[in-house]
Amino acid sequence: MSNSRKAASVLASSTLAFTVCFTIWMMFGVIGIPIKSALHLNETEFGILTAMPVLTGSLIRVPLGIWTDRFGGRIVLFLLMLSTVLPIYLISYATEYWHFLVLGLFVGLAGGSFSVGTPYVARWFKKDRQGLAMGIFGAGNSGAAVNKFIAPVLIAAAGWTLVPKVYAVMMLVAAFIFWLFSATDPSHNVKSNVKFIDQLKMLKDPKVWRYCQYYSVVFGGYVGLSLWMVKYYVTEYGFDIKSAALLAACFSLPGGVLRALGGWLADKYGAYKVTWWVMWVCWVAFFLLSYPQTNFTIKTINGSKDFFIGLTPFVFTTLLFIVGLAMAIGKASVFKFISDEYSTNIGAVSGVVGLAGGLGGFILPILFGIVADLTGVRSSCFMLLYGTVCVSLVWMHFQFRAEVSVKAPSVGAGQVPA
Repeated sequence: MSNSRKAASVLASSTLAFTVCFTIWMMFGVIGIPIKSALHLNETEFGILTAMPVLTGSLIRVPLGIWTDRFGGRIVLFLLMLSTVLPIYLISYATEYWHFLVLGLFVGLAGGSFSVGTPYVARWFKKDRQGLAMGIFGAGNSGAAVNKFIAPVLIAAAGWTLVPKVYAVMMLVAAFIFWLFSATDPSHNVKSNVKFIDQLKMLKDPKVWRYCQYYSVVFGGYVGLSLWMVKYYVTEYGFDIKSAALLAACFSLPGGVLRALGGWLADKYGAYKVTWWVMWVCWVAFFLLSYPQTNFTIKTINGSKDFFIGLTPFVFTTLLFIVGLAMAIGKASVFKFISDEYSTNIGAVSGVVGLAGGLGGFILPILFGIVADLTGVRSSCFMLLYGTVCVSLVWMHFQFRAEVSVKAPSVGAGQVPA
């Protein structure tokens, strides 16, 4: 088989494997709703339930990235997928809250597949095509939407306990399909004795911190909203779980599939310009989504008059679709920064940045629940996200402006690097 055909096969099989992993990683975003009802959980407890898999899927990313650099992505991803099959299946038999939390930690290992597949796939392609290749692989994020299509159907057919059983079989089958159609190139492995603690020294590089912040918005926000939106539609607009899941997929699907578009745009126009515009789009959309459903009365010359201001389900879903599109593009453009600046150490750096993004996805659902319990305002989740985007925009503006001043003092203040 030619190298180009191997590259295409690696990309296809890795993307399929990542899609299945992400589908299962987001499982509690749907089955958590009947579990919440059965266990009488409040919003904060529900947030913790959905976030537990995200925690381990995030923390494992750095060591997985290092192991991928050292041993190759094929063996690491295959063993990772196999290790989650039993915990996924056992969720069907959980009855107590702590059962779900503990098993969720083990199931969450599937989320670490991203930091394996990213360097594994990237090294099969030339630098000018790495953004697109990583974007296509990253489209496996659409597993969040796949979960919203499959899980409600299974719940309607036989209850939520059927979902983990089906997902365990899916993971097992996907692992062997990946093994059969992937390939190994020993020249891609990086001979290194660097340890986990040494990799964390990368955090001394301010650029890595910056990319962590961006990714915590575009990926962490995507994960947080993917876990939260089905319940949001149910509680805010009164939809049943199946309709709510389909509407929430209008965010999750473009947020995953169109990541390839982000890789292509980043290759063509540069990571900075693409990420800058992504943040501005999110800033506007989150501002509009933050406004709560409001009834108010004003006094007029003809007496009191009642008004209502709020987003209809159609407008709300349209704004979510735009956010999903922007986040898909932004996830790819952030990793274009990494492939451009850390080409010999993609696995480790992507692990650190992926860790930050994953921790954002872990913390946000918990914060969504806490703020909702404290304020009673469901749209407070978008208020939090609006604040994170503000931080990113300010950081981007001043940091890149400072770098331009150092590298090219003659460049005008309004210009930025490509």
